[in-house]
Amino acid sequence: MRRTRVVCFGELLLRLGAPGHQLLLQSPQLEVHAGGAEANVAASLAHFGHDVAMLSTVADNPLGHAATGELRRHGVDTRAVRRVDGRMGLYFLTTGAIHRPSEVVYDRADSAFALAPATAYDWPRLLEGAQWLHLSGISPALGANVAATTLAAARAARERGIQVSFDGNYRPRLWQRWQGDAAGILRELFACADLVFADHRDIAVVLGQSFEQPSLAERVNAAAQQAFAAFPQLRWMACTQRIAHSVDHHSLGAMLLDRAGGCAVAPSEDLTPIIDRIGGGDAFAAGVLHGLIAGWDAQTTVRFGLAAGCLKHSIPGDFNPVSVADVQALAGEARFDVRR
Repeated sequence: MRRTRVVCFGELLLRLGAPGHQLLLQSPQLEVHAGGAEANVAASLAHFGHDVAMLSTVADNPLGHAATGELRRHGVDTRAVRRVDGRMGLYFLTTGAIHRPSEVVYDRADSAFALAPATAYDWPRLLEGAQWLHLSGISPALGANVAATTLAAARAARERGIQVSFDGNYRPRLWQRWQGDAAGILRELFACADLVFADHRDIAVVLGQSFEQPSLAERVNAAAQQAFAAFPQLRWMACTQRIAHSVDHHSLGAMLLDRAGGCAVAPSEDLTPIIDRIGGGDAFAAGVLHGLIAGWDAQTTVRFGLAAGCLKHSIPGDFNPVSVADVQALAGEARFDVRR
């Protein structure tokens, strides 16, 4: 497989989590991990052997330096990450257990990333040499500045023939904070994408219609048909299907649909006990992107994506530092054997 240049744009965050399954500040300790939806995808793709660059803005202080350093340690090019005066976006995690769900507390309002103006990014220069641009719906939900920047990035990529991967990641509370036009902005971003990570709920927000088919698979298929009709350049739509039996016991399946009407399904995997589910969707996205870049068929691609997402549930932290061989071992038959 040829080495592919992928550019990811989004907020680089620091996660501060209570140790183990403790409540937040139950003890005076916090475990720190770097993360963020787009950064998680960047780290995974770098481990899969791609040439990956992260574009972001971080605080020019030890917190921002640590976050970029951690991403760089995973093989991601961080030279274009801007460092400015300001604060670092943070979030706090309490990991749930049995019947107590996990809980996230965000502390990212007015971060250096959120306040950066759209004019801070020279997209023709930043996208030079890229074959893919990866974005998510979390960025435009942070405020008018980042919404304008995300739209500018997507438009610049389309103008230059760079393929766009977009993860819907609809976060209604973030949009409500600044009364942003979620449907209108997300619709324009979908209109720039070749690949979207979305299900029937995301499509319902973007297109303003509901999907009431009897089964989940039928709802996803119906939503995909409407999305392909509404967005002529869209080629693929991928999503996971999660059933939560308890906080630390889930079932996870996946679908990959294409414009020609094809639908590849990866059967559900049982996940228990779950070590850390944060970043599981991003690991799936990176796996699907890798399969499409490698030219694999849809069935191989969606199985690889699901296996990558499942593996992430076994690894603490936001990043999924596994290789292609690791993922293929899980997707294969002898996945539970000791590797010697």
